[in-house]
Amino acid sequence: MVSVMQPFMDVESSRSYIDELYSLDPQKCLEAIICLKNSVIGSNRQKGSVIAQGVVPRLLQLLGDSSNRIGDNIRLEAAVTLGSLAKGTDQHVLALIDLGVVPLLFQVLLSTPVSEIPLEGKPKVTDLLNEACLRCLRTVFQHPAAPVHSIYQDPALVPRLVSLASQSVTCQICVATILTTTCKTVEEQNALCKGGAVEILVTQIDSPLYDVLLSALACLANMCYKNQRACAKVMSVTTTNTPEGKFVPIALGPLMGREKSSSIQLEAARCITYMHRVGILSYKDPRVIYRALPCLVRLCHSDYPPRERVIAAETLAFLTEVNTELQRLASISNHLIPTLAELLRPHPQIQDATLAQDMRQAAFRAFASLGANDEDIRKRIIETESLMEQVVAGLQDPGGSHVRLAAVRCLHSLSRSVQQLRTTFQDHAVWRPLMQLLHGADKGLEGRGESEVDLLTVASSTLCNLLLEFSPSKEPILESGGIELLCSLTKRSTPALRLNGIWALMNVAFQAEQQVKLQILQCLGTDQIFSDGNRAKDNIMANEDVLKKLMSYMMHHNVKLQVAAVFCVCNLVWREEPGAAQRQTRLKELGFYRILQELRHSKDLQLFDKVRTAIAQFYDA
Repeated sequence: MVSVMQPFMDVESSRSYIDELYSLDPQKCLEAIICLKNSVIGSNRQKGSVIAQGVVPRLLQLLGDSSNRIGDNIRLEAAVTLGSLAKGTDQHVLALIDLGVVPLLFQVLLSTPVSEIPLEGKPKVTDLLNEACLRCLRTVFQHPAAPVHSIYQDPALVPRLVSLASQSVTCQICVATILTTTCKTVEEQNALCKGGAVEILVTQIDSPLYDVLLSALACLANMCYKNQRACAKVMSVTTTNTPEGKFVPIALGPLMGREKSSSIQLEAARCITYMHRVGILSYKDPRVIYRALPCLVRLCHSDYPPRERVIAAETLAFLTEVNTELQRLASISNHLIPTLAELLRPHPQIQDATLAQDMRQAAFRAFASLGANDEDIRKRIIETESLMEQVVAGLQDPGGSHVRLAAVRCLHSLSRSVQQLRTTFQDHAVWRPLMQLLHGADKGLEGRGESEVDLLTVASSTLCNLLLEFSPSKEPILESGGIELLCSLTKRSTPALRLNGIWALMNVAFQAEQQVKLQILQCLGTDQIFSDGNRAKDNIMANEDVLKKLMSYMMHHNVKLQVAAVFCVCNLVWREEPGAAQRQTRLKELGFYRILQELRHSKDLQLFDKVRTAIAQFYDA
C-alpha cells in the first residue's frame, strides 16, 4: 500500500492506492483517498487521468455514504478531492456534472448536521464537510453548463445554504457566489428573497474582508436587477440588527469611493443603479448622481481591467437610458465620450475575441443611451473621430448578433437628429447595412433567436427615421426595393415588425408622388391595408413608448415632423373607425388633446389645418 507521506506518484504508473479506494478497511481507504487528493492538486493531467480511470463514481459513492461504516473523515476527503477535480479543465467539470456531482452535493448539504459555533470557533468534521461541499459546488457552478437552476427544485435548499453562510468566512464567500450564479430571472430573485438571502447578504457588506464583501455585493446586485420587490426588500434591511445598523444605500455610498478596489466600486454602483431604475431611489439621490454616475464613468477608462470597463459601460448605459439629466451629466463627465470611443477601436493586446466583442457592444449601448434625447449630445457623439465608421462596421460585425444589435440601437438613437439625417447619415450611407439586415426578414423569422428578432425590430425602427420626408436617404432606400421590404414586414407574425413596417410606409407616403402611393397600394393590397390598419392602431395604443415619442414629435421644433405626428393622431381618433371613442379617451388622458389645443395657434398653415381636422374628430370637441 502507498503511504500517506509517500511523495507524488503518477496515477498512470501505479494503481496501488487507486485499488485501495475500494478497500473495506476504512483506514486503508482514507489513506488512499488522501494520496489521490495530493496527486491531483495543481495537475490537470493527473485530474484527467483519474477521471479517465473511472475513479469519480467511487468518490461520489464515498461522499454519499452517511452510515457510520466509513466515517466523516473519508467523506470530507472525497469532497475535497472532487473540489480539486472541479478546478481542472472544462472537460473535467463536464465529466463531474454528467456523473451527478451536483445533486449529490445538494443531498449532503441538506443532510449533514450544522454545529452551533461562532465563526472563530473550532469546526467539527461535519462543518468542514459542509464547507468542502460548498467549495466544490461553487467551482462547478462557474461552468456555463452547470445545472444552476436545480437549486430551486427543493424548497429547503436555499434556506439551508443561507443558514450555512454563518459557519465560516469560506462559507460566506461560497454561498454568496453560488447564489449569484443562480440568480438570473425574476422567479429566481424572488425565491432568494423568500429564502432569506437578503438578510444574510446585507450583513456581509459591513465585512472588512474583501472577498466576503465582493461576493455579497455581486449577489445583491443580481437580485436587484429589474426587480422592484427585491430592491424594496434590500432597502428594508439594515447591515446589523443593532441601532447602529445602516440601511443599504447609506452603506453602499462609501464603497463607490476611489480608495476602494475597482471591483468593489463597480458592484456597489450596480446595486445603486438597479435600485434607481425600479424607482426605489430618485435620480437626484446623492448616491445616484454624485456616487454611482461618476464612479461608472471613471471605471470606463483604460486604467481599469477590460472586463470591468465592459460592465461599467453596460451599467452606465442602463443607468442613463431613460433620464435626460443623467444623460447630460454623464456626457460631460471625465471625457466619457472619447473614452467610450476608445472601447470600439482594435486592441491587439486583447487575445480574447469574446471580450473584444463585449467591449464594442458595451460602447454602442452606452452611446445609444447617452444620445437618446439630447441633440447636442448626439452631435458630440457623431463628431467623435471615426465613430460613424465604427457604427457602420458594427452593423456588419461577423462576431455575433449581439454586437450588431447594440450598433443598430446606437444608430437608432442617433437617427433622431434631423441635422445628422441630412448630413452624416447620408455621407456614410448607413441605409445600406440597414437594408441588408432587414432583407433577412424576407426569409422569415422562424428559428431565429430573440436577439435576431430584436435586431430586425430596431433596424426597422431606424429605417422609419431615415424615411422621413426631409431625409436624403429616402430616395435611395426606395430605389433599392424599400417599399417591397416594408410591405413584407407588415405581414410578419411579430407585432413590432408589423407596426414598424406600417409606420415606415406612412413616412414614405407622406407628400409622396402619386406613383409611389400607387406602388404601396399595389404591394399591400386593399385587404391588407384595411386589416393592418385596425391592428396597427391597437399596437400603437398599447405601446407607451410609441405614444410618448408621438407626443414628442407633436412638440418638435421641426414643423414637418409636427405635421406628420398630428396626421398620425388624426388617424387614431377618426370617429368613423371602430374603437375611436376609447382611443380618444386614452389620448386625452395622456395630454394629446391639450397639445392639439396649443398647436391651434401655429402660424404654419399646413400644421394649423391638420390640427383643426384632428380636433374636429373628438366627440366632445
